[in-house]
Amino acid sequence: MSLIDQLQKRAAVKKFDPSKKINAGQLDQLLSAIQLAPSSYGLQSFKVIVVQDAETRQKLRAAGYNQPQITDSSALFVFASLTSLDEAFGKKFIDLVADIRSVERESLAGYEQMILGRLSSHTDEQKLAWSHKQTYIALGVLVSEAAELGIDAAPMEGFDAAQFDEILGLKELGLTTSVIAAVGYRADDDVYSKMLKVRRPKSELFIHV
Repeated sequence: MSLIDQLQKRAAVKKFDPSKKINAGQLDQLLSAIQLAPSSYGLQSFKVIVVQDAETRQKLRAAGYNQPQITDSSALFVFASLTSLDEAFGKKFIDLVADIRSVERESLAGYEQMILGRLSSHTDEQKLAWSHKQTYIALGVLVSEAAELGIDAAPMEGFDAAQFDEILGLKELGLTTSVIAAVGYRADDDVYSKMLKVRRPKSELFIHV
């Protein structure tokens, strides 16, 4: 089945079947897809917390306006932006580029200056807003990969970010919650997944120039 066919089947699941779990191999595929997601300059200025612990998810559910997807899904993915994108972060990224591509670090001097210039020319607020946008790109890749695997993924914005940060200890890690996604399998009686998908027609959605 093609990705388009799978996307036709996906839905904003509101009720997951807590007895159905994704396996370790499926989880690893989802993580690999997120790892390979596009990111501005390739910096990946975020981390993803995969929450499967029942007690932690119960606390997060309270901070998520008691939405059952948070506890009933197989796993909760919390996309969290780095709150400090400084020179050290940029230099560490260049170290990684040099190592993976087996090139002399000095040969990346121009690229490094571009990266450091980008980071130094914006305020912390601007960089955080930029980082939040990167998490949504990764979220889109997660949703697509889950659809390919026949797994349900429900993106969610209805939560108290400050409470999520406190429960998960993110402040101490230099992170803050951006967006979350519940991942698992829909319950047989989830009414939303049985509804016809409503999307604007291509003639209204796209402008060809």
